[in-house]
Amino acid sequence: MKTNKLVLATLLLNLFIAFLGIGLVIPVTPTIMNELDISGTVVGYMVSAFALAQLIMSPIAGKWVDKFGRKPMIIIGLLIFSISELLFGIGENVEVLFVSRILGGVSAAFIMPAVTAFIADITTSNTRPKALGYMSAAISTGFIIGPGIGGFLAEIGTRLPFFFAAGFGLFATILSLITLKEPARNDEYDDQPIQKSGFGRIFAPMYFIAFMVILISSFGLASFESLFALFVDHKFGFTAKDIAIVISLGAIVGVIVQVGLFDRLTRWIGEISLIRYSLIISTALVLVLTYVTSYWAILLVTMTVFTGFDLMRPAVTTYLSRIAGNEQGFVGGMNSMFTSIGNIIGPIIGGILFDIDLNYPFYFATAVLAIGIALAFVWKTPVALGTKAKI
Repeated sequence: MKTNKLVLATLLLNLFIAFLGIGLVIPVTPTIMNELDISGTVVGYMVSAFALAQLIMSPIAGKWVDKFGRKPMIIIGLLIFSISELLFGIGENVEVLFVSRILGGVSAAFIMPAVTAFIADITTSNTRPKALGYMSAAISTGFIIGPGIGGFLAEIGTRLPFFFAAGFGLFATILSLITLKEPARNDEYDDQPIQKSGFGRIFAPMYFIAFMVILISSFGLASFESLFALFVDHKFGFTAKDIAIVISLGAIVGVIVQVGLFDRLTRWIGEISLIRYSLIISTALVLVLTYVTSYWAILLVTMTVFTGFDLMRPAVTTYLSRIAGNEQGFVGGMNSMFTSIGNIIGPIIGGILFDIDLNYPFYFATAVLAIGIALAFVWKTPVALGTKAKI
């Protein structure tokens, strides 16, 4: 058990470093867009390029995670991430930035299913929700510190955060190579039959609605999140430092809730109910964000929205991991794939709407998320697992 805790701590540290690198670049992205005179539509396409690459690679990566192992996929993904951030830092035209985002999508497709499967291997069904909550907290903590450092570095040079992100990614690669050992596959699934994890498994009753909730919610969330920095930059004149403060405080609250409450909430009301309530609160406040005007109101609403998102994501991952049995890599890949589909379409539509009216992407996100809420209310835990979680 102590060994597993040490491995988990190392894995979370590596995740933290990787997402610290991602968080670094958030506050400065609007500045880069303004420097290169890139419209909201192009930003939407750029975000979608990341998601399209993740979509294409996720099913393949999910199979590779089960076939070749968790550690190799994590290391390769981190290395590709480092290269992608370096390219964005040196890019002087839109084409290079698109290549950077495509590589970033490939890295995400490699890392997340591998990390999720790794955690599933070293935990039990009882300890997994807490571990996945810690995983989400590690990611959020990277966003807490990342934007703050990125906002500070942007005062020195607008490209500097990307070089730091590349350096952090390379450090995480080396750290993973040295410290992580390929885990033994979890033997709690040994008595379960091995299923053919092709695309036909997507339509299995135990998975289908969960995947659809992921797709629809990601579709709405992506149109909100991808345009948030540009929204507050254009509408309220937020600086890179202001954006860093808002995102960092939202992440702080999210981490506190994830570490202190996520495990208790999933045990109390179950993953599905937690997803429902998180979607309801976040959807309502995405709409409210278009009406508030004061800095503190924007800060409060944004913190709450991000907290809702931070609870929903690990809840979906925990649910899928619990029902997946010996299909952990497949389910992780499908989770990543359906997230990517939503992340492709959402930013494109959001970017086009942003160029028409700053508020339109948020109206659109509200409408799409409302569909996700409706779908979540017809979602039921498989009968065989009904006694293990409340719905």
